[in-house]
Amino acid sequence: MPPLGEPIVALIQKCTAITSLREARRLHALLLTTTTVGSRSVYMYNIVLSMYARCGSVGDARKVFDEMPQRSVVSFNALAAGYSRSAETAGLALGLLKQLGGECLRPNASTFTSAVQASCALGDWLFGSLVHAQVVKCGFLSDLCVQTALLGMYSNCGDLDSARRVFGGIVDRDVVAWNSMIFGYLKHDKAKEGLRLFDSMLRIGVIPTQFTYSMVLSACSRLRNLYLGKIIHARVIVSSTEADLALGNSLLDMYCNSGDTQAAISVFNEMYSPDLVSWNTMIAGYSENGDGEKAMGLFSRLKKLSLLKPDEYTLAAIISVAGADLASDYGKLLHAQVTKAGLEKSMFVGTALVSMYFKNSETDNAERVFYSIPEKDVVLWTEMIMGYSRLADGESAIKLFKEMCKEGYMFDSFALSGALGACSDLAMLKQGEMIHSQALKTGFDVEMSVCGSLVDMYAKNGCLESTYCIFSHVLDPDLKCWNSMLGGYSHHGMAEEALKLFFEIKRHGLVPDQVTFLSLLSACNHSGLVEVGKFLWNCMKENGIPPGPKHYSCMVSLLSRARLLNEAEELIIKSPFNEDNLELWRTLLSSCVINKNLEIGVHATEQVLKVDAEDSATHILLSNLYASAGKWDEVVEIRRKIKELTLEKDPGLSWIEDKRNIQVFSSGVQSKEEVGEAGAALHWLQGNMVRSQRDELDEPIYTTYYVKRNVPRNLCMKSVHY
Repeated sequence: MPPLGEPIVALIQKCTAITSLREARRLHALLLTTTTVGSRSVYMYNIVLSMYARCGSVGDARKVFDEMPQRSVVSFNALAAGYSRSAETAGLALGLLKQLGGECLRPNASTFTSAVQASCALGDWLFGSLVHAQVVKCGFLSDLCVQTALLGMYSNCGDLDSARRVFGGIVDRDVVAWNSMIFGYLKHDKAKEGLRLFDSMLRIGVIPTQFTYSMVLSACSRLRNLYLGKIIHARVIVSSTEADLALGNSLLDMYCNSGDTQAAISVFNEMYSPDLVSWNTMIAGYSENGDGEKAMGLFSRLKKLSLLKPDEYTLAAIISVAGADLASDYGKLLHAQVTKAGLEKSMFVGTALVSMYFKNSETDNAERVFYSIPEKDVVLWTEMIMGYSRLADGESAIKLFKEMCKEGYMFDSFALSGALGACSDLAMLKQGEMIHSQALKTGFDVEMSVCGSLVDMYAKNGCLESTYCIFSHVLDPDLKCWNSMLGGYSHHGMAEEALKLFFEIKRHGLVPDQVTFLSLLSACNHSGLVEVGKFLWNCMKENGIPPGPKHYSCMVSLLSRARLLNEAEELIIKSPFNEDNLELWRTLLSSCVINKNLEIGVHATEQVLKVDAEDSATHILLSNLYASAGKWDEVVEIRRKIKELTLEKDPGLSWIEDKRNIQVFSSGVQSKEEVGEAGAALHWLQGNMVRSQRDELDEPIYTTYYVKRNVPRNLCMKSVHY
């Protein structure tokens, strides 16, 4: 082969620095026109092949490979390296490994590195472990590049034990090896282990890279560890590490997730050129931390930029703000922007819109958004189920959960919790038991949220044995789970057991919250434990827990039932809800009727009617109060007023659960076809009960009188009925 001239050598050297595909093709064309076929060496082919692989054009690289008159192991390695960079072409890299053996070439360390990287891209643990065996067999296990590739493959495939063994076998670990191991921990939700490894890395003097800092800041973000995040940020500043875009975004995410939006906006303002991810992180941070006004201000700033435009994540974050602030009109304007941008079928945006409409009690709009999205994920289904549950539409929540299962979607623990919550509210034991069986089959019964919902469901359905059985099997219950068990005892008036559980909660080092004290006060109310209730009321205030409307309602009811009407009235007057929560005054008025206390009862009535002059329940209670005091003229006047205002008491509802759905009944309603069937069934049951009662009455008569006289039973029955 004739030697290459200096111009050709210069062209070949230039190939090693080309990263633009257009430039690569021009340079390749120049080489083809300035050289003959006989002068083109394997080295030149390999350089061109590597150039195309580096530019991301594996198709062009493959053409060069196929046209080579003779190939070396370097040729295979260059093409395999290009293939292994993408999951779409990684399988072809593994195919090259077989072809290499067919051409009687021996693989080297670079070959195995590309093969392991291809297995990593495919997530193929089995093939990766087979390559590992070949690495050991061929004696390349001590090669640092091969070790790092194996470490990355095992970490990516979730085999952290094998990754640790490979990591332990690396004698001279560089920062890439440390990063691969830390990344493996973070990818598989082991943030604490990743941070411990980062600490070990610093102790032996390895200098972290920007990528290292980005990873550990993400770990702090997941753990919401603001203190450690600040320390790492300080280390970045002290070490003079240049904060690139990825590192800056990691800092934003850490501060926003930890609730320090002030520090986050400082980092954001110092960024040279924040990208859309930066803007989205900051807007979502304000939204999640309850600062909707600043989120909207930042969104307005983003819309004024010419280079960046809001995407589906931006709109999802800002729609969440509209839902949180009940800004229905603004939310609908955002919905219009979504439609204009062509993002109405996005699952992310759709989930945010569904949440917003449910928070504004606009069920119809939420349903329209939900059914307009062709491809739904479990998050969107769960949002719908939880939305129905929050609006006390448990029947729709159960139906949607069934529809979700029927369409083959894999539910998660949150969807199960939402469906179980609906069963709790409707006291649907059969449905709850079926959902429980689904949780057992899928393994979600060990999830804390599902355990708490199961405890609550069985408790509200009166199955305290099942409730306690589930609760006792929870290894480390959180406060929500404890509260569910406490609520079960409270629901059934078991004050002593509820108080024991309260002290058990404190013994486990958990801090009781508003829900805890509400269940305790409710239990005291059911059992009439006034002094205990007062103790808990003071205990709640001492712990800095402000009583809510339901706490005041329980306490007023407790005092009223104990005939401490003056104390109850004083408590209502001092409460911050005395004008908004009319139920407090109604509770007091009801007790005044029972205890015939006209003075306090009239005052309670005035407080309610001052806000709602046509409140039917209050007028009826006032009529009963005057009747109990013997003031019949006032009774006549009140009842005349009730007729004039055409006030009616809201009817109570009853429902029964059949095999497929729920039947709701109310007194005086005769419009449903099922009422006739229910009436016929009731008469049939009544007839059976009458016959059964007669049988029970007849039996002692027969045994005590007729048996002694040896009278046949059929004759004795005739005599009795005659």
